[in-house]
Amino acid sequence: MILDAARARFAKEGYAGATIRKIAGDAGVDAALVMQFFGSKDELFGAVMSITPNALSHFSDSFVGPEHSLGERVTRAFFEVWEGDPEDSEPLMAMLRAAISNEQATSLLREFIQARLAKALIGRLPNDHAATIRAGVASSMLVGLIVGRRIVKVPALVGEDTESLIGIIAPAVQAILSGEDDT
Repeated sequence: MILDAARARFAKEGYAGATIRKIAGDAGVDAALVMQFFGSKDELFGAVMSITPNALSHFSDSFVGPEHSLGERVTRAFFEVWEGDPEDSEPLMAMLRAAISNEQATSLLREFIQARLAKALIGRLPNDHAATIRAGVASSMLVGLIVGRRIVKVPALVGEDTESLIGIIAPAVQAILSGEDDT
């Protein structure tokens, strides 16, 4: 109950905007009870940021399959996790909002995104450095799309259906992740 309220509040307002008092109110409990269980806002945030096994497997599974459809699978998995089930998407949105003002959140988000893509690409490209760079570029593009769509709320992105956005961005992600432009 407290974690659900905290997850929703961090996702909505980010780390800086969410308060123990607001979270306690959302959960229907006293703020002292929240502090008793979690000790601090940082510790509550850390508990909320546990990424679900479902979200992790979505990303990992997207790297299984034919090389020619890698970009489409990765882009689709990204949207499914970031815009899908609130249990999967809210911790990520909270982390993304908080990453702007909280080093712990920045570290968690960086670790989550970089680890998923870089580990999956190592061995697929000629060298580990290329895999790491390409993972960073692709993840930055995809996170930027989520920022534009869900946080900044760029009208063209908000109003566009997910399938259309996947069709637009997947070819670019494909080129980046597969190293198609390497000579």
